[in-house]
Amino acid sequence: MAWFIKTESFCQPRALVTPHLREHLAWVKELRQRGELVSSGYLVDARGQPGGGGLMIFQAEDHAAAEALVLQDPMIRSGCVSWQLQGWIPAVGDMHVA
Repeated sequence: MAWFIKTESFCQPRALVTPHLREHLAWVKELRQRGELVSSGYLVDARGQPGGGGLMIFQAEDHAAAEALVLQDPMIRSGCVSWQLQGWIPAVGDMHVA
């Protein structure tokens, strides 16, 4: 398994994003209940306020599997975010490649 990072930025007004954000949170909760290693959260500005985007770190077999998973994300399916997917190789810290 490899690690991946999905970053996203809102490209719609917050009011239009909020319903899809709720769906996203439920989707991530479901992934975790299935035993997937995934963490998702908000990007914040210097004052600690949500800055219009998010980050998700997760494991997948390969880039194709990671992209297939990300394309299921309600935030992406709704078209309310622009996003980028990258592989991540942890070098120091508590997360490692098994």
